[in-house]
Amino acid sequence: MRKRNIFLLLAVTAAGAIYLNNTSLLSDRAAGKPVVLAHRGLSQEFDSAGLERDTCTAERIRPPRHDYLENTLRSMKAAFERGADVIEFDVHPTTDGKFAVFHDWTVDCRTEGAGETRSHSMADLKKLDVGYGYTADGGKTFPFRGQGVGLLPSLDEVLAEFPDKRFHINVKSNDAKEGERLAAFIAALPPSRQDDLAVLGGDRPVQVVKQALPDIRTLSKESLKRCLIRYQALGWSGYVPDNCRNRAMLLPANFAPWLWGWPNRFLDRMAASGTEVFLIAPYHGSGFSEGMNDPKVIDALPAGYSGGISTDALDMIAPALQRRAL
Repeated sequence: MRKRNIFLLLAVTAAGAIYLNNTSLLSDRAAGKPVVLAHRGLSQEFDSAGLERDTCTAERIRPPRHDYLENTLRSMKAAFERGADVIEFDVHPTTDGKFAVFHDWTVDCRTEGAGETRSHSMADLKKLDVGYGYTADGGKTFPFRGQGVGLLPSLDEVLAEFPDKRFHINVKSNDAKEGERLAAFIAALPPSRQDDLAVLGGDRPVQVVKQALPDIRTLSKESLKRCLIRYQALGWSGYVPDNCRNRAMLLPANFAPWLWGWPNRFLDRMAASGTEVFLIAPYHGSGFSEGMNDPKVIDALPAGYSGGISTDALDMIAPALQRRAL
């Protein structure tokens, strides 16, 4: 009986220590507002039902609420003006040594051109109309046709246009050589500018970037998986595994509450380790990860939440974000 009582006392003591080490009730993290990551700037909303990797989303946009086209300088400027703190965009190497800022693997969907984006020179991509393929009525009308000529930017143009803004650069391939090219590009930037960037994408190119530039925040599917598995095993103690350090992290909103110390202790641990956390929409096994595009999801965030969120519809959630700032 005595041994049993000692065991119970130790168990209760251990459980209490773990609770105190992870409860946000005892955190001194100040309440704030979310850090907003705008995916592709301001973009057209599309129907995500039955979406596959090669689905042409420009052919299934909803009736436009605005005239901004994703990944253009104009759409990025509008996103920053509406409260975005960070913008994420996709890049492809071009045949003339540049990086094109464009979402799709091919140009067939959004433009009048054809072929893989990376098979073109930046000069040729500039000739295309990035608003050509958008339609909300099955091809009866094309509201942005003719309005996107010359609007496809290069990576260096984006950084020059917004010299003091933060970006997440998404590598679309899993080619290690592409990581080498991007690492060389970033390495040529001033250290202060490098601090504004994070690199996301395939495991191979992201690993190459991380090896070449250890201080750059990175994210790949494999690195996130290793981070979360090890954190769940050891995070109760406050320990942050190496795989979680100096990263960018995208977390489904329905997964985050299961992490040790969520929200404030977890956010503090990640921030102290150089990692920035962004929530995306709850994951339900669809294979397609959306941003936090529903104002109701924003309203459901923990009170005073000051971590990051990622959204594809900044204009839709802006009122909810403004309410939280009051």
